[in-house]
Amino acid sequence: MDMDQAAVFLAGSILTVMGFLVILGGVLIANNLVAKYWKSWGWQWMPSWTYETHRFMTREEAEKIAPHLKEEDDSRRSNQSQGKS
Repeated sequence: MDMDQAAVFLAGSILTVMGFLVILGGVLIANNLVAKYWKSWGWQWMPSWTYETHRFMTREEAEKIAPHLKEEDDSRRSNQSQGKS
């Protein structure tokens, strides 16, 4: 590849990318202009479980749950890890 071909390839690549960007910008502008009147068909790109809101535990619910870890349980685990049972 000589210098003339490389220059034409570089210029063509740059102009192609700029053309895609102009088309993308036009689509975005047109979408923003008609978004007010757009009616959804009801289909989604993502599954419905991704749109579900997550519910976190409240402080009152956390207080209702009794603690389930005891000191003797921890000592039993440490003894088992050392080879004692």
